[in-house]
Amino acid sequence: MKLCIDAGGTYFRYALYNGEQELDTGSEKCNGIGFISWIEKLLQRYKVVKTIAVGYAGQVKDGIILGAPNIEVTEPNIKNYFQSRYDVEFLIQNDLSCAVLAEAKYFQTEEICALYVGSGLGLGVITNGSLLEGYNALAGEIGHIPYKKAPFFCGCGKDNCIELFASGSGLKKFKRYLQIDEALTLQELRDSTLTEHNELYKEFEEALLDAVGVVITLFNPEVLVLGGGIVADDETIFETVLARYREFSMLQSTQGLRIVKTKLQNAVLQGASLLKELK
Repeated sequence: MKLCIDAGGTYFRYALYNGEQELDTGSEKCNGIGFISWIEKLLQRYKVVKTIAVGYAGQVKDGIILGAPNIEVTEPNIKNYFQSRYDVEFLIQNDLSCAVLAEAKYFQTEEICALYVGSGLGLGVITNGSLLEGYNALAGEIGHIPYKKAPFFCGCGKDNCIELFASGSGLKKFKRYLQIDEALTLQELRDSTLTEHNELYKEFEEALLDAVGVVITLFNPEVLVLGGGIVADDETIFETVLARYREFSMLQSTQGLRIVKTKLQNAVLQGASLLKELK
C-alpha cells in the first residue's frame, strides 16, 4: 500500500493507494497540527502502508526539509525519522515538483511549467522531459524572487518576495496591515466601491502577471498550467492572465505557448504517487 500526502500551507491531504486503485482519501486543516504526528496517526490507521510519498510546500533535498515558509518544521530529516522508526519507504519532494510531474503526464509534454497560486506562490518545471531541481533542490522558487518592499516579512525572512503580493498568505497580511476585512474575496475587492480595496486587488493582479511573465521568459514552456486554490476560486484571475500575459513576457517565448487551468483534482497527490519513478 502507498500513502500519498499533499502537505500544503492550509491543508494536509492524503490518498491511500493499492497499486493504481485509490482506496481512501482525507484532508484536515493544518493549523496547530504537527505534520509528523499527523502522518503517524495515519500509519496507525493504515497498518499495511509500505511507501509514504509526500509533496511538501517547502524546500526539500535528499529527504531533508530545508525550509518551509508556511509550515512549522520540527524534524527536518523527516525521511530518516520515518524509515528508522517504521517499516516504510519514505519519499518527499517539493509540492510543485510533484504537481508538475502529474501535469506533464496529463498533458503529455516534456516542456511544462506549473504555477500554483494558493497559500504561497509555487512553481514546478519540467524541461527536456526532466524535473528541474537545481544544485540544492531550490530551482523554481518563484515565490521568493525579489519584487518590491512590503511593510511586513515573508515566512522566508525577507520583505521583498513576490509571494507577499501574489498569494493567499500575502493577501491576508496586506488585509491585516490595511485593516481590511479578511473575509473579502478577490472578486469582492475587485468589485468594491472602495479605492483601497481596488488597489489591493490591482497589486495582486500585477504581481501575478509579473510572475507569469518571468516563468514564460525564463523557461519557455510549451504548456503553462495555472492552479491552486486562488485560481480555482476566481475565474477572472485566469482570464486576466490570458488577456495580458504577453505584456509581461518576451514575445518570442509566447509563440506556440498554451496557458491552461489545471484539469487535475489534486495534482500534488497524483504527482507524489509518481515519485518512485524518479529514483
